[in-house]
Amino acid sequence: MITAQTFRELDLPSLFVPVATAMPEARLVAWDGCHKMYVALDDVEADWFRNSDYTVVEDTPEIMLATLKKWWDESCPLKFINGVVSNPDDPNAGFTSLIGQGDWCEDEDDWDDEDE
Repeated sequence: MITAQTFRELDLPSLFVPVATAMPEARLVAWDGCHKMYVALDDVEADWFRNSDYTVVEDTPEIMLATLKKWWDESCPLKFINGVVSNPDDPNAGFTSLIGQGDWCEDEDDWDDEDE
């Protein structure tokens, strides 16, 4: 179970609260190696990521959350984390923004500061 202690141990910013909230349902986490991170929330999406070029981690919610934080720290400034569930009627409707692109910065100048 992800607790306040988990947040302290992983040095997670409050920005990660929506991500942590999704982790009990997570089947795996996936990363494109640059800026796209996903939490697969059902078996259909998990299978899709397993058969893709994404790096995937399937483990406890705590380890997957720690992995997302590591990837977050290594990602380019376009980074985001989405939760995804299958939706056969409208595949795009299955995506939920957990941390939106640019949500982590206070203003556009922060995008340039990320590399410093």
